[in-house]
Amino acid sequence: MKMGYNHENYRRIRAAYQTKYLKAYAEADRRMAELHAKSPELATLDRRLAATGAEIALAAIGTGKEHAEKLAAVREKNLALQAERAALLADLGYPADYTLPPFECQKCHDSGYIGTKMCECLRRELVLAAFENSGLGKLMATQSFEGFDLKYYTGETERAQMARNLEILKDYAETFSPASGNLLLCGATGLGKTHLSTAVARRVIERGFDVYYTGAIRMFADFEVARFGSGTAAGDASDPARYTECDLLIIDDLGTEVTNQFTNSCLYMVLDTRINLRRPTIINTNLTGKEIKARYSDRIASRLFSGDFHPLLFSGTDIRRQKLSEK
Repeated sequence: MKMGYNHENYRRIRAAYQTKYLKAYAEADRRMAELHAKSPELATLDRRLAATGAEIALAAIGTGKEHAEKLAAVREKNLALQAERAALLADLGYPADYTLPPFECQKCHDSGYIGTKMCECLRRELVLAAFENSGLGKLMATQSFEGFDLKYYTGETERAQMARNLEILKDYAETFSPASGNLLLCGATGLGKTHLSTAVARRVIERGFDVYYTGAIRMFADFEVARFGSGTAAGDASDPARYTECDLLIIDDLGTEVTNQFTNSCLYMVLDTRINLRRPTIINTNLTGKEIKARYSDRIASRLFSGDFHPLLFSGTDIRRQKLSEK
């Protein structure tokens, strides 16, 4: 298993694979019993096929010309019986593969692996589960690198800057690892910070890492619930450890929360823990550097502006307003 995949998701999905694998064989047994009850001739054919299977296994053990000829003869007999069986099934109105286990995935036979390599079907299930756990909701379906359009950045300087940001974030997503470092996306509302950070999350999840995307208000509400046993409707009383344990944490709209000593302490704890554990963080904020320094403690400002985070400036005209004016 790729270590980035969420272990709880992996265990749950692997258990589901084991269940459907066994169900496929149970269904094959049920179908076989059904057909044998309908056709004694088929039951006889299947006994003869089983016998030739054993003959093939024994013939394959030997060496030399005599054994090779015997093996070829038994295989020819087996193929003739298979053809006879398929014809009989057709006469009964069933396809030739009716008594085979009805696997959902014919590549891995619902085992999740082809040899030692993870099958595409299992990888897809893990990615979908990670999407569900990421906190992104509907954003994941609409916001991607491919859907990011530079045409809304009309100024030459703005477009060049945003083209650079786009390439930096694409590279970040494609090469993500614990050594990727932290990013601070700064700029006014409607300039693409959420879009591009969502695109990063999508690609990093697809590559098998555990990502959690949260709004700042939601994060602090979760900590409030954990600390005081009550909080705003935004919190769901889930374990706030997810903010420090995921491979990549993305905090959207930092600065929209009510700032006080408690939220400052929570934010510093999250940032400090993740930096010490080498778990990357991306922060989106509409605040300027000056506003961040005025709003948060010196310890937080030091974390954000003293080399632990790489800043990316977003500039231009509110894209949402531009899109509304096009309608």
